[in-house]
Amino acid sequence: MTSHSRSARFSVNRPKVYDRLSEDDVVGALRRMHRIRRFEEAAEDSYIRGLSYGTMHLSIGQEATAVGACMPLGDTDYVTSTHRGHGHCIAKGAELKPMFAEFLGREGGYCKGRGGSMHIAEPAKGNLGANGIVGGGLPIAVGAALSAKKRRTGAVALAFFGDGANNEGAFHEALNLASIWKLPAIFVCENNQYAMSMAMTRATAVANVADRAAAYAIPGVIVDGNDFAAVAEASFAATERARAGEGPTLIEAKTYRTRGHSRSDRNRYRSREEIDAWKARDPIARFEAEIVALGLVAEARVAEIAAEVEKEMTEAAAEASASPWPSAADVLRDVYSPVERARP
Repeated sequence: MTSHSRSARFSVNRPKVYDRLSEDDVVGALRRMHRIRRFEEAAEDSYIRGLSYGTMHLSIGQEATAVGACMPLGDTDYVTSTHRGHGHCIAKGAELKPMFAEFLGREGGYCKGRGGSMHIAEPAKGNLGANGIVGGGLPIAVGAALSAKKRRTGAVALAFFGDGANNEGAFHEALNLASIWKLPAIFVCENNQYAMSMAMTRATAVANVADRAAAYAIPGVIVDGNDFAAVAEASFAATERARAGEGPTLIEAKTYRTRGHSRSDRNRYRSREEIDAWKARDPIARFEAEIVALGLVAEARVAEIAAEVEKEMTEAAAEASASPWPSAADVLRDVYSPVERARP
Protein backbone atom coordinates (compact mmCIF):
# COMPACT_ATOMS: atom_id res chain seq x y z
CA MET A 1 0.00 0.00 0.00
CA THR A 2 1.41 3.39 -0.99
CA SER A 3 1.75 6.30 1.46
CA HIS A 4 -0.94 8.15 -0.56
CA SER A 5 -3.45 5.30 -0.20
CA ARG A 6 -2.65 4.97 3.52
CA SER A 7 -3.26 8.70 3.95
CA ALA A 8 -6.54 8.50 2.06
CA ARG A 9 -7.73 5.56 4.16
CA PHE A 10 -6.94 7.31 7.44
CA SER A 11 -8.38 10.66 6.31
CA VAL A 12 -11.75 9.05 5.58
CA ASN A 13 -11.73 7.31 8.97
CA ARG A 14 -10.01 10.06 10.98
CA PRO A 15 -10.91 9.41 14.64
CA LYS A 16 -12.77 12.33 16.21
CA VAL A 17 -10.53 12.31 19.27
CA TYR A 18 -7.78 13.98 17.22
CA ASP A 19 -9.95 17.11 17.04
CA ARG A 20 -9.38 17.43 20.79
CA LEU A 21 -5.63 16.91 20.70
CA SER A 22 -2.83 19.26 19.73
CA GLU A 23 0.36 18.09 18.06
CA ASP A 24 2.07 18.33 21.44
CA ASP A 25 -0.62 16.06 22.92
CA VAL A 26 -0.10 13.47 20.21
CA VAL A 27 3.69 13.64 20.49
CA GLY A 28 3.38 13.36 24.27
CA ALA A 29 1.18 10.29 23.95
CA LEU A 30 3.64 8.60 21.61
CA ARG A 31 6.53 9.49 23.92
CA ARG A 32 4.75 7.90 26.91
CA MET A 33 3.99 4.76 24.93
CA HIS A 34 7.67 4.43 24.01
CA ARG A 35 8.66 5.14 27.61
CA ILE A 36 6.46 2.32 28.85
CA ARG A 37 7.87 -0.12 26.28
CA ARG A 38 11.51 0.79 26.90
CA PHE A 39 11.09 0.83 30.68
CA GLU A 40 9.68 -2.68 30.65
CA GLU A 41 12.29 -3.97 28.22
CA ALA A 42 14.99 -2.50 30.46
CA ALA A 43 13.31 -4.02 33.52
CA GLU A 44 13.21 -7.42 31.82
CA ASP A 45 16.88 -7.15 30.87
CA SER A 46 17.78 -6.12 34.41
CA TYR A 47 16.01 -9.17 35.80
CA ILE A 48 17.67 -11.54 33.33
CA ARG A 49 21.10 -10.17 34.29
CA GLY A 50 20.43 -10.64 37.99
CA LEU A 51 20.33 -6.93 38.79
CA SER A 52 16.82 -7.06 40.25
CA TYR A 53 15.02 -9.61 42.37
CA GLY A 54 11.59 -11.09 42.97
CA THR A 55 9.32 -11.09 39.95
CA MET A 56 7.64 -8.63 37.62
CA HIS A 57 4.50 -8.38 35.51
CA LEU A 58 5.06 -6.73 32.15
CA SER A 59 2.43 -4.95 30.05
CA ILE A 60 4.32 -5.01 26.75
CA GLY A 61 1.59 -4.90 24.08
CA GLN A 62 -0.89 -2.95 26.25
CA GLU A 63 0.61 0.56 25.98
CA ALA A 64 -2.28 2.11 24.05
CA THR A 65 -4.76 1.26 26.79
CA ALA A 66 -2.76 2.91 29.58
CA VAL A 67 -1.89 6.05 27.64
CA GLY A 68 -5.25 6.42 25.91
CA ALA A 69 -7.19 6.05 29.14
CA CYS A 70 -5.10 8.71 30.90
CA MET A 71 -5.31 11.31 28.12
CA PRO A 72 -8.20 13.33 29.67
CA LEU A 73 -6.69 13.24 33.17
CA GLY A 74 -4.68 15.90 34.97
CA ASP A 75 -2.51 15.81 38.08
CA THR A 76 -5.54 16.42 40.31
CA ASP A 77 -7.34 13.35 38.96
CA TYR A 78 -6.66 9.94 40.46
CA VAL A 79 -5.75 6.51 39.16
CA THR A 80 -5.45 3.19 40.93
CA SER A 81 -3.35 0.48 39.37
CA THR A 82 -2.67 -3.26 39.40
CA HIS A 83 0.22 -5.69 39.79
CA ARG A 84 0.84 -5.00 36.07
CA GLY A 85 1.14 -1.29 36.68
CA HIS A 86 4.33 0.17 35.19
CA GLY A 87 2.40 1.48 32.19
CA HIS A 88 -0.25 3.16 34.31
CA CYS A 89 2.39 4.98 36.36
CA ILE A 90 4.20 6.32 33.29
CA ALA A 91 0.96 7.17 31.50
CA LYS A 92 -0.04 9.27 34.53
CA GLY A 93 3.22 11.24 34.36
CA ALA A 94 5.85 9.28 36.28
CA GLU A 95 9.46 9.91 35.23
CA LEU A 96 11.77 7.08 34.23
CA LYS A 97 14.64 7.63 36.70
CA PRO A 98 12.64 7.39 39.96
CA MET A 99 10.51 4.66 38.37
CA PHE A 100 13.57 2.54 37.62
CA ALA A 101 15.18 3.33 40.96
CA GLU A 102 12.02 2.05 42.64
CA PHE A 103 12.05 -1.06 40.48
CA LEU A 104 15.65 -1.72 41.63
CA GLY A 105 14.73 -1.11 45.27
CA ARG A 106 16.88 2.01 45.58
CA GLU A 107 16.51 5.07 47.80
CA GLY A 108 15.99 7.31 44.77
CA GLY A 109 12.73 5.59 43.87
CA TYR A 110 9.26 7.09 44.21
CA CYS A 111 8.68 5.02 47.37
CA LYS A 112 12.33 5.09 48.45
CA GLY A 113 12.76 1.51 47.29
CA ARG A 114 10.05 0.14 49.57
CA GLY A 115 7.43 -0.48 46.90
CA GLY A 116 9.34 -2.17 44.11
CA SER A 117 7.78 -3.27 40.86
CA MET A 118 4.26 -3.96 42.14
CA HIS A 119 3.68 -1.04 44.51
CA ILE A 120 4.89 2.15 42.82
CA ALA A 121 2.86 5.23 43.76
CA GLU A 122 3.14 8.97 43.21
CA PRO A 123 0.37 10.91 44.98
CA ALA A 124 1.65 14.24 43.59
CA LYS A 125 0.55 13.06 40.14
CA GLY A 126 -2.67 11.50 41.41
CA ASN A 127 -1.26 7.97 41.23
CA LEU A 128 -2.62 6.24 44.33
CA GLY A 129 -0.49 3.21 43.72
CA ALA A 130 -0.18 -0.18 42.11
CA ASN A 131 -1.79 -3.06 43.98
CA GLY A 132 -0.88 -6.72 44.20
CA ILE A 133 -4.41 -7.69 45.29
CA VAL A 134 -6.59 -8.63 42.33
CA GLY A 135 -9.33 -6.01 42.17
CA GLY A 136 -7.81 -4.19 45.15
CA GLY A 137 -7.67 -0.82 43.42
CA LEU A 138 -11.39 -0.67 42.62
CA PRO A 139 -12.69 0.21 46.12
CA ILE A 140 -9.82 2.67 46.57
CA ALA A 141 -10.88 4.49 43.41
CA VAL A 142 -14.46 4.59 44.67
CA GLY A 143 -13.23 6.18 47.89
CA ALA A 144 -11.21 8.76 45.96
CA ALA A 145 -14.23 9.52 43.76
CA LEU A 146 -16.46 9.91 46.83
CA SER A 147 -13.91 12.30 48.36
CA ALA A 148 -13.78 14.35 45.16
CA LYS A 149 -17.57 14.57 45.04
CA LYS A 150 -17.89 15.57 48.69
CA ARG A 151 -15.16 18.21 48.36
CA ARG A 152 -16.48 19.41 44.97
CA THR A 153 -13.00 19.38 43.44
CA GLY A 154 -14.11 18.32 39.95
CA ALA A 155 -11.62 15.45 40.02
CA VAL A 156 -12.33 11.97 38.69
CA ALA A 157 -10.91 8.62 39.80
CA LEU A 158 -9.98 6.00 37.20
CA ALA A 159 -9.43 2.39 38.26
CA PHE A 160 -7.42 0.06 36.05
CA PHE A 161 -8.06 -3.66 36.52
CA GLY A 162 -7.60 -6.87 34.59
CA ASP A 163 -10.23 -9.27 33.26
CA GLY A 164 -9.56 -11.63 36.17
CA ALA A 165 -10.79 -8.99 38.62
CA ASN A 166 -14.28 -8.87 37.10
CA ASN A 167 -15.16 -12.02 39.04
CA GLU A 168 -14.05 -10.57 42.38
CA GLY A 169 -16.63 -9.27 44.82
CA ALA A 170 -14.78 -5.95 45.01
CA PHE A 171 -15.58 -5.33 41.34
CA HIS A 172 -19.32 -5.67 41.84
CA GLU A 173 -19.36 -3.74 45.11
CA ALA A 174 -17.34 -0.89 43.60
CA LEU A 175 -19.56 -0.53 40.53
CA ASN A 176 -22.71 -0.78 42.58
CA LEU A 177 -21.75 1.94 45.08
CA ALA A 178 -20.33 4.22 42.38
CA SER A 179 -23.59 3.96 40.45
CA ILE A 180 -25.88 4.47 43.45
CA TRP A 181 -23.98 7.59 44.54
CA LYS A 182 -23.27 8.79 40.97
CA LEU A 183 -19.58 9.09 41.72
CA PRO A 184 -17.04 10.56 39.27
CA ALA A 185 -15.42 7.19 38.66
CA ILE A 186 -14.18 5.41 35.55
CA PHE A 187 -13.53 1.67 35.55
CA VAL A 188 -11.10 0.53 32.86
CA CYS A 189 -10.75 -3.21 32.33
CA GLU A 190 -7.58 -4.19 30.50
CA ASN A 191 -8.88 -7.44 29.09
CA ASN A 192 -5.67 -9.12 27.96
CA GLN A 193 -7.57 -12.41 27.55
CA TYR A 194 -5.95 -14.28 30.45
CA ALA A 195 -6.05 -14.14 34.25
CA MET A 196 -2.65 -15.73 34.79
CA SER A 197 -3.15 -18.88 32.63
CA MET A 198 -6.96 -18.91 32.75
CA ALA A 199 -8.68 -17.74 29.56
CA MET A 200 -11.55 -15.35 30.21
CA THR A 201 -13.87 -17.54 28.12
CA ARG A 202 -13.44 -20.31 30.70
CA ALA A 203 -13.87 -18.12 33.78
CA THR A 204 -16.58 -15.55 33.00
CA ALA A 205 -20.18 -16.36 32.15
CA VAL A 206 -20.77 -13.29 29.96
CA ALA A 207 -18.97 -12.74 26.67
CA ASN A 208 -17.71 -9.28 27.60
CA VAL A 209 -16.79 -7.64 30.90
CA ALA A 210 -18.62 -4.52 29.70
CA ASP A 211 -21.87 -6.54 29.58
CA ARG A 212 -21.91 -6.41 33.38
CA ALA A 213 -22.39 -2.63 33.37
CA ALA A 214 -26.10 -3.12 32.70
CA ALA A 215 -26.56 -4.68 36.15
CA TYR A 216 -25.47 -1.38 37.67
CA ALA A 217 -27.31 0.95 35.27
CA ILE A 218 -24.14 2.50 33.89
CA PRO A 219 -22.68 2.63 30.36
CA GLY A 220 -20.57 -0.33 29.31
CA VAL A 221 -18.20 0.43 26.42
CA ILE A 222 -16.04 -2.02 24.48
CA VAL A 223 -13.00 -0.72 22.60
CA ASP A 224 -9.98 -2.10 20.80
CA GLY A 225 -7.34 -1.72 23.49
CA ASN A 226 -4.54 -1.64 20.92
CA ASP A 227 -6.09 1.41 19.23
CA PHE A 228 -4.96 4.57 21.04
CA ALA A 229 -7.65 6.77 19.48
CA ALA A 230 -10.48 4.38 20.40
CA VAL A 231 -9.36 4.14 24.02
CA ALA A 232 -8.80 7.90 24.34
CA GLU A 233 -12.20 8.73 22.83
CA ALA A 234 -13.97 6.39 25.27
CA SER A 235 -12.02 7.84 28.18
CA PHE A 236 -12.83 11.44 27.21
CA ALA A 237 -16.54 10.58 27.03
CA ALA A 238 -16.44 8.80 30.40
CA THR A 239 -14.50 11.65 32.01
CA GLU A 240 -16.95 14.27 30.76
CA ARG A 241 -19.86 12.20 32.03
CA ALA A 242 -18.17 11.83 35.43
CA ARG A 243 -17.33 15.53 35.77
CA ALA A 244 -20.91 16.44 34.85
CA GLY A 245 -22.21 14.46 37.82
CA GLU A 246 -23.76 11.71 35.70
CA GLY A 247 -21.88 8.88 37.37
CA PRO A 248 -19.41 6.16 36.38
CA THR A 249 -18.63 4.31 33.16
CA LEU A 250 -17.18 0.83 32.60
CA ILE A 251 -14.73 0.63 29.69
CA GLU A 252 -13.47 -2.73 28.47
CA ALA A 253 -10.29 -2.47 26.40
CA LYS A 254 -9.54 -5.71 24.60
CA THR A 255 -5.78 -6.04 24.41
CA TYR A 256 -2.99 -8.58 24.94
CA ARG A 257 0.24 -9.00 26.87
CA THR A 258 2.90 -10.46 24.62
CA ARG A 259 4.96 -11.61 27.61
CA GLY A 260 3.83 -14.18 30.16
CA HIS A 261 1.87 -13.41 33.29
CA SER A 262 5.14 -12.98 35.18
CA ARG A 263 8.77 -13.98 34.79
CA SER A 264 7.93 -17.49 36.05
CA ASP A 265 5.29 -18.04 33.34
CA ARG A 266 6.33 -20.72 30.85
CA ASN A 267 3.49 -19.82 28.45
CA ARG A 268 2.25 -23.36 27.95
CA TYR A 269 -1.41 -22.31 27.84
CA ARG A 270 -1.22 -20.30 24.61
CA SER A 271 0.30 -20.91 21.20
CA ARG A 272 3.13 -19.15 19.44
CA GLU A 273 0.72 -18.43 16.58
CA GLU A 274 -1.63 -16.60 18.93
CA ILE A 275 1.17 -14.48 20.39
CA ASP A 276 2.55 -13.65 16.94
CA ALA A 277 -0.90 -12.65 15.69
CA TRP A 278 -1.22 -10.13 18.51
CA LYS A 279 2.32 -8.87 18.00
CA ALA A 280 1.29 -8.03 14.44
CA ARG A 281 -1.26 -5.64 15.98
CA ASP A 282 1.42 -3.84 18.00
CA PRO A 283 -0.17 -0.65 19.45
CA ILE A 284 2.91 1.55 19.08
CA ALA A 285 3.55 0.72 15.43
CA ARG A 286 -0.16 1.12 14.75
CA PHE A 287 -0.29 4.54 16.44
CA GLU A 288 2.80 5.74 14.58
CA ALA A 289 1.38 4.67 11.22
CA GLU A 290 -1.90 6.42 11.94
CA ILE A 291 -0.53 9.79 13.08
CA VAL A 292 1.95 9.92 10.19
CA ALA A 293 -0.72 9.04 7.63
CA LEU A 294 -3.04 11.70 9.08
CA GLY A 295 -0.29 14.30 8.90
CA LEU A 296 -0.43 14.88 12.66
CA VAL A 297 3.28 14.18 13.20
CA ALA A 298 6.06 14.01 10.61
CA GLU A 299 7.63 10.60 10.06
CA ALA A 300 11.07 11.99 10.89
CA ARG A 301 9.75 13.31 14.21
CA VAL A 302 8.34 9.88 15.06
CA ALA A 303 11.80 8.37 14.61
CA GLU A 304 13.35 11.14 16.74
CA ILE A 305 10.95 10.43 19.61
CA ALA A 306 11.94 6.76 19.72
CA ALA A 307 15.63 7.73 19.74
CA GLU A 308 15.09 10.34 22.46
CA VAL A 309 13.31 7.84 24.69
CA GLU A 310 16.07 5.29 24.13
CA LYS A 311 18.65 7.83 25.34
CA GLU A 312 16.42 8.86 28.25
CA MET A 313 16.01 5.25 29.39
CA THR A 314 19.74 4.55 29.17
CA GLU A 315 20.48 7.58 31.34
CA ALA A 316 17.67 6.75 33.76
CA ALA A 317 18.92 3.18 34.23
CA ALA A 318 22.47 4.36 34.88
CA GLU A 319 21.38 7.00 37.41
CA ALA A 320 18.96 4.62 39.12
CA SER A 321 21.67 1.98 39.45
CA ALA A 322 23.92 4.57 41.12
CA SER A 323 21.23 5.45 43.66
CA PRO A 324 22.06 4.11 47.16
CA TRP A 325 20.36 1.16 48.77
CA PRO A 326 18.03 1.98 51.68
CA SER A 327 19.80 1.97 55.03
CA ALA A 328 19.03 -0.83 57.48
CA ALA A 329 18.72 1.87 60.13
CA ASP A 330 15.64 3.18 58.31
CA VAL A 331 13.82 -0.14 58.11
CA LEU A 332 10.82 1.22 60.06
CA ARG A 333 10.70 4.58 58.32
CA ASP A 334 7.26 5.33 56.88
CA VAL A 335 5.85 2.09 58.33
CA TYR A 336 4.03 3.91 61.11
CA SER A 337 2.51 7.37 61.00
CA PRO A 338 4.33 9.93 63.17
CA VAL A 339 3.17 10.21 66.78
CA GLU A 340 1.80 13.68 67.38
CA ARG A 341 3.03 15.24 70.57
CA ALA A 342 0.35 15.87 73.15
CA ARG A 343 -0.51 19.53 73.44
CA PRO A 344 0.11 21.12 76.84
